[in-house]
Amino acid sequence: MKIILASSSPRRRELMHYITDDFDVCTTNEDEILPENLDPYYAAEYLSLKKAAAASKHHPENIVIGCDTVVILNGKIIGKPKDSVNAFNILRAISGKQHDVVTGCTIICKGKIYSFSQKTSVMFYNISDNEIEEYIASGEPFDKAGGYGIQGKGALFIKGIEGDYYNVMGLPIAALAKKLKEVIKENKGDI
Repeated sequence: MKIILASSSPRRRELMHYITDDFDVCTTNEDEILPENLDPYYAAEYLSLKKAAAASKHHPENIVIGCDTVVILNGKIIGKPKDSVNAFNILRAISGKQHDVVTGCTIICKGKIYSFSQKTSVMFYNISDNEIEEYIASGEPFDKAGGYGIQGKGALFIKGIEGDYYNVMGLPIAALAKKLKEVIKENKGDI
């Protein structure tokens, strides 16, 4: 039985290697439309299930892992910047504030679904308009929820975190490794 990571994210692929080198990747093009009134803290888990379910259709005999990460500020989800103006507005909004990063993970094995979410709180320093503009010019904000990468130049804005650093990158590797071992052990007779 093979492990399939349902993600196009190069960061998630890199982090998955901490758990195992024995996995394949299956990208899906699932829409990321959320149901109305969905709790923002459940959104990442909901989207991870959609991605895992889509990949599982192509790999029903394997263990499929889907993930999604959202950034939440004042109870609202902040997505990936659409353009430079949107990136500036996002970074201005989180400057000097604490926000939450939630990554949802879903494992599908033999038709059984195992989902969980991990939350990390991130505190930003106050950042100047000039610092924001320089960061946007680097190109780094555009493919990242919340408009920054903790593993890149975005680290210069971070005053502190409470929780899993890797969760902010998009994959809570310790929690996922633990859950994956539990799933494999539970399904050992079926695998």
